[in-house]
Amino acid sequence: MKKILIAPVRFYQKFISPAFPPSCRYQPTCSNYMIQAIEKHGAKGVLMGTARILRCHPWAEGGDDPVPDVFSLKRNYAEDKERG
Repeated sequence: MKKILIAPVRFYQKFISPAFPPSCRYQPTCSNYMIQAIEKHGAKGVLMGTARILRCHPWAEGGDDPVPDVFSLKRNYAEDKERG
C-alpha cells in the first residue's frame, strides 16, 4: 500500500520537479516530507503531506519541519521550542 501511495510522488520528483527551480521553503522538501509521512503513518501520511503542501507558499516562514512521530496536520514546532 505504501509503495502505491509513494509512486506518484516519486514520479513528480523524477519527471516534473526537475523542470522547475527549487521553491520549497521547508526542510525536508514537501515531496520528501510526503514520502516520509507515508512511510511513518501510512495512508494518513497523504493527509499530512497535503497539509504541508498547503502550508508551503511565498509568505510561509519555512524552515525545519520534520514529520512528527504522532499523526498531526500541524507544523512540527518541537525543534523551534527547543531553540527558543
